Amino acid sequence: MTENRKPLILITNDDGVQAKGINELMEGVRSLGEIVVIAPDGARSGMSSAISSLNPVRLHLLKKEEDLTIYSCSGTPVDCIKLGINEILERKPDLVLSGINHGSNSAICVIYSGTIGATLEGCILGIPSLGISLTDHSPDADFTQAVKYAKSVARKILENGLPKGVCLNLNVPDSPDVKGLKVCTQTMGYWEKEFQKVKDPTGRTVYWLTGQFANEDSDNEHNDEWALSHGYAALVPLQIDMTAHHLINDLNTVFCHCGLDPQSQENR
Repeated sequence: MTENRKPLILITNDDGVQAKGINELMEGVRSLGEIVVIAPDGARSGMSSAISSLNPVRLHLLKKEEDLTIYSCSGTPVDCIKLGINEILERKPDLVLSGINHGSNSAICVIYSGTIGATLEGCILGIPSLGISLTDHSPDADFTQAVKYAKSVARKILENGLPKGVCLNLNVPDSPDVKGLKVCTQTMGYWEKEFQKVKDPTGRTVYWLTGQFANEDSDNEHNDEWALSHGYAALVPLQIDMTAHHLINDLNTVFCHCGLDPQSQENR
């Protein structure tokens, strides 16, 4: 970052550019630098790292003033990051912020979340990135504590950076008195009873996505679900390398002796 030049912060979300969470975030971090918002023109929850490969993506300028520019985008959260970095911004951002999401993105939700998909995309492109979520789905949720913790963590990232290939996932409990911040692991678990079967007005069967989270890690005081349920903000480091490195040697032993080795006689 050039001396005397403000940090450039790119912000997106998956709830849409009009959502309260992203508007509270952009106002909360304006003192940290130059803000450019590129966010979907409507809700894109559950998009993960989806991209618009079959349809063109459209961009619309909503506001431009000193140190704040806001665009709406017809694509996904990841499209927003890609467009910002490849087409819109004149220099590489110093920070990507995604959120503040209406609803938690703890535990296995990182796999499905458009908020975290955009965070990972920033990380893939070599930019320090932070996803932020509040454990309240309501449109008019109180984001005071979420903004407070997001700004604090964002400032630390701008000061210290992040390791290559690593981004951060911040979840904040819906409480006026958050006890503090805990650096955590991602809770192990899965969703079950995921659909509600009902009839539509014509009598045809339809399925609504629902479900409940089965926590396999409930007694672990070091994971994000425990932290949130006990009133703490949870900060989880995520990495884009999904390789299970600890299994490489074991898998070599198994699969290099089962006829799949190109040098083996059985495979000739």
